Amino acid sequence: MRYSEQMKRTSAPGFPLVALITQLCACSGDDSHGSADGSAGLSDGVSITLTGAATATDSTGTSNSGSDSDSGPEKLDLGDDATLPGGGDCSDVLPQPGDEDYSIIWIANTGQHTVSKIDTASATELARYRTGPGETDPSRTSVNLRGDVAIANRSGSVVKIANRISNCVDKNVNGVIDTSTGPNDVRDWGSDECVLWFHDLAFPKGLPSNQGGPRAIAWDGGAASNCFATAMVWVGWRDQPTNNVKIRRINGVNGETDTEVLAENWEGNWGHGTYGGAATKSGSFWGLGTRANLVHVDALSLEVKRYKGPDVVLYGLTLDAQGEPWLAGYDDGHLWRFHSGTAEFQDMGKVGGPAHLRGLAIDKQGFAWIAGNDPCALIQYDTSTESIVNSEIALPGCIEPVGISIDRSGQIWVVDRDANRAYKVDPETYETVTVDGLVKPYTYSDMTGEGLGLVVNPPEG
Repeated sequence: MRYSEQMKRTSAPGFPLVALITQLCACSGDDSHGSADGSAGLSDGVSITLTGAATATDSTGTSNSGSDSDSGPEKLDLGDDATLPGGGDCSDVLPQPGDEDYSIIWIANTGQHTVSKIDTASATELARYRTGPGETDPSRTSVNLRGDVAIANRSGSVVKIANRISNCVDKNVNGVIDTSTGPNDVRDWGSDECVLWFHDLAFPKGLPSNQGGPRAIAWDGGAASNCFATAMVWVGWRDQPTNNVKIRRINGVNGETDTEVLAENWEGNWGHGTYGGAATKSGSFWGLGTRANLVHVDALSLEVKRYKGPDVVLYGLTLDAQGEPWLAGYDDGHLWRFHSGTAEFQDMGKVGGPAHLRGLAIDKQGFAWIAGNDPCALIQYDTSTESIVNSEIALPGCIEPVGISIDRSGQIWVVDRDANRAYKVDPETYETVTVDGLVKPYTYSDMTGEGLGLVVNPPEG
């Protein structure tokens, strides 16, 4: 089969550039607001400093700027004696062949305001972290090429957590990294030393279900010349109470605002902004509004382009190896493909029995894997032949599968919100393994970084 043949050629799915650059580059190293002096307190004596947002210009030439008083990141102040991550060559921070540290999936526990770090090889949860102060309402996660995660909290913030212990920060300078060791070891906010920064978006608090809060989040690839250390994070949300959408790019190293643009006159979209998002090889951003409202932000010019699709609710967004968007239809159970060259939405038809499609992901062999509801199922679709492979892959005990991701071994992961579990599915035999104990998990973004790896380093042939 194509899958077996490809796996023999690929030692580290999603990261094929690693072997080439290891010898060539050197690496460099929710709701709580600040007090009147511009700082906010965290437990264990960790302070936070607020900084302002940068100014950018959108496609209409409108200036969009943040305010020093109400936006920008909350950056952990580590002190002069803190041990900072980085140093050495890329082997210190990037996955090597056989490196199990990067067989990780990050799944948000929306009902607990935490995120779980799960080893995909053993299907074991390694750690669990708070994603901010108070009820943060986390949902989407995005993983960069170093394995670090950025989480979008629907209450209005983004948080970055390090993957490797060696990239965490000994902020209390006690010679060890104080961090979670499992699902029952959730540290108080501010005391876990693998949480690197927290960025407050100044989103209005108190809206029902955090309507319009940040959902779409996506790392770009960064540059191989510095071991991808300069990767940026895109995040989008509705600029309540207006009908505009803000899309901000955050510096992945320090959590400060890099730039921001505005997508004006956003349609209903269930009252949300960008619902899903992904970055291209060049670092540009694709964002999806649920009412077939697709937006593209160019990484260099920051030009904002809008594309209006069919009058149906589109839910999931992923990119294929060419960086082209594929979309899952919630209203009609159809799969959609967007052709950026012609700006056309192509209806690929209904792909199985489920009435609603949710998240989706595409693997290195060109198979799209789609979460279906009513009834619940996993669907396999061949994007190269444009045909259904299997529309009824069973997920024992499933209730509401929402998210899909591919791990670095090519296994398919399905997040089921109401079953409080994640499924690991073999792509050839469809055998399943479950990880239970999650709390209302609602993640359907690039939870492993393999989606980003697919577009940054697409397979040859």
